[in-house]
Amino acid sequence: MLTNILFFLVTGATLSLLIWSGRELFQTQEDPLGDRLEELQSQAMAVAARTGRRKSSGSGLGRILYFVSLIPGGDDWLHESDRHLRRAGIRRKNALAIYALLTALLILSFTAVMLWLNRKNPPASLFTGFVVSCIIGVIFPKIVVTRLMKRYRRKLQEALPDTVDLLGIVLGTGLALDQAMMRVSEEMQYIYPALANEFATVVMQVRAGQERTKSFDQFVRRTGIEDIKSLAAMIVQSEKFGTSLAQALKVYADALRTRRRLRAEAAVGKAGIKMLFPIVVFILPVLFVVTLVPGMLSVLKDLKLLGGGR
Repeated sequence: MLTNILFFLVTGATLSLLIWSGRELFQTQEDPLGDRLEELQSQAMAVAARTGRRKSSGSGLGRILYFVSLIPGGDDWLHESDRHLRRAGIRRKNALAIYALLTALLILSFTAVMLWLNRKNPPASLFTGFVVSCIIGVIFPKIVVTRLMKRYRRKLQEALPDTVDLLGIVLGTGLALDQAMMRVSEEMQYIYPALANEFATVVMQVRAGQERTKSFDQFVRRTGIEDIKSLAAMIVQSEKFGTSLAQALKVYADALRTRRRLRAEAAVGKAGIKMLFPIVVFILPVLFVVTLVPGMLSVLKDLKLLGGGR
C-alpha cells in the first residue's frame, strides 16, 4: 500500500514538473530586444556549461547544463538541442536548461511507468524496459522540437515574399535600411509576427553596436533557410557596393513568389501519392464491406432457403 502511494505521489510530482517545464519552454514573447538579450544569455550559459565553468556557481537551471555536459556525448547533445530550439523560435533565457530538465523528467516518467508495469517480471525484462523508456524519453522531445522547427521555418518562408516586397517599397521612399526594416517589422507584426520579430532582432543587434554583416549571419544561422541566406547576402553586397537595394529586392520578391508557387504545385502533385495509402487501407475495405456484404448475405439466405426446401 505504501509503495502504491509513493508511486502515485512521484508520478504526480513528475507530471506537474513536466507541465511547468512545457509551459516555460513554449511560452511566447513579444519583445524582440528581450528575445535577443535572452538568446545571448542562453548562449553564454550553454558555452559556460560546456566548458565546465559553471560547476560551482549559477542558478539551479544553469547547473542542469553543467551536469548534462558531464555525461558522455552531453556536449554534442546540448549544442544540437540549442540549435534546434533557436531554429524553432524558442529563445528564452533558460530554454536549453528547461529543455534538458523536460527530457530528464520524461525519462524518469517513462522509466517509472515501465518499471511499474514490469514489477513482477524477471530482471531482464526490467532492464529492457528501462532501456526502452530512456530511448523514448530522449527521442520524443526531439521529435516535438523538430516539428516546431519545421513549422517555424514554414511560417518564415510564407512571410518572406510579402515582407521583402514591402521592404523594397519602404526603401524606395528614402529611408535607411535599419529604419526600413524596423518599419516593416512594425507593419508586419500582426500578419507575420515570426519574421517581423526576426527583422526587429537584427535591427536591435545593429543598434547595439554589432556589425550588420555579423547580425545577418546570425539571422541566417537562427533560421537555417536558404532564401533568407540569399536575402542577407544581397543586402550585405548591395550595401558594400552601393547598388540599388530597392530594385534588387523587388526582383528577389518576384523570384520568391515563383518559388512559393512551384512548392505549392509540387505539394499538389504529391497529394495523390500520399492519399493512396489511406485510401487502400481505410476507405477501400469499408467500401467493399458496404457493397459486397449485403449481396453475400442475400445469397446465403437464398441458399439456406433452397436447402430447407429440399
